[in-house]
Amino acid sequence: MDIFGLILWPIKWVIEAILVGFHSLLTAAGMEAAAGITWVLSITGLVLVIRAALIPVFVRQIKSQRRMMEIAPQLKKIQDKYKGKRDQFSREAMSRETMALYKNTGTNPLSSCLPLLLQMPIFFGLFSVLNDAYTDRPPVGLLTPSLQQQFGDASLFGIAPLGSSMATSEGNVAVIVIAIVLVILMTGSQFITQLQIMSKNQSPEMKASPMYRQQRILLYVLPLVFAFSGFAFPLGVMFYWFVSNIWTMVQQFIVIRNMPTPGSEAALAREARLAKRRQRKGLPTIVEDAPAAVAEEPKKTQRVQPVGKSRAKKKGGK
Repeated sequence: MDIFGLILWPIKWVIEAILVGFHSLLTAAGMEAAAGITWVLSITGLVLVIRAALIPVFVRQIKSQRRMMEIAPQLKKIQDKYKGKRDQFSREAMSRETMALYKNTGTNPLSSCLPLLLQMPIFFGLFSVLNDAYTDRPPVGLLTPSLQQQFGDASLFGIAPLGSSMATSEGNVAVIVIAIVLVILMTGSQFITQLQIMSKNQSPEMKASPMYRQQRILLYVLPLVFAFSGFAFPLGVMFYWFVSNIWTMVQQFIVIRNMPTPGSEAALAREARLAKRRQRKGLPTIVEDAPAAVAEEPKKTQRVQPVGKSRAKKKGGK
């Protein structure tokens, strides 16, 4: 076993266990064991388990994004300070000050990519499990040889094998068409997810930062990534990716609606919704200021007469 296979071994074991668990539940519910739809739903169950386990990571991502928004003005000051300076000393100083700012505020710019990075081993693990089933390699966990054969032979509509990709379709039109449809759906869901973040959940300060420009570039680069994945990945892995994208889109919509970034368009929309809700209930839409306390009249105090030096000496003598 090579080093890559050794790293993927525990991931494949967990994937096989989850797939077998959902497959057993679905067959117990009356679905055909060898049907492609049964294995697709088992892959969907795998998505639900993995994404539910990543919810704490997603919460951490949201908090990190909020902190990044808060320090955006400070980051801009550092960038403006070294703007136009190309020498090695200035670049090192800028990097040092930026890292110090991240450390002092407890911010990690990579946290926004963490959920995707953590899912990449799952993608490759599922790809390996599918490839092993499709090429009759022995499974590593709870996927028995008979179940592996069912998984490897499973086809959508009886004509599109789940383990086949556009690269290995050998002219199978059904595989190519389903792969193209999945690429379009994956690209559309990812585009909508990124667009709702950028258009509704960004404060004016964040929109003026370099990070916002990077996100705009990413918005149009990701379709190319999905086009590549549509050519190289098997249909089973693409179903996993598509369902995962749908989860992300819905999850992001709920977060933006209920916990928007302060100062963003989504935050203003939420305030308007809350105001309408209070109005329907007959509550005041604006909290009235508490009546100002009546200022107490200053107490009259007797003016202290200045004491001359000679009188002060006499008093001291007494």
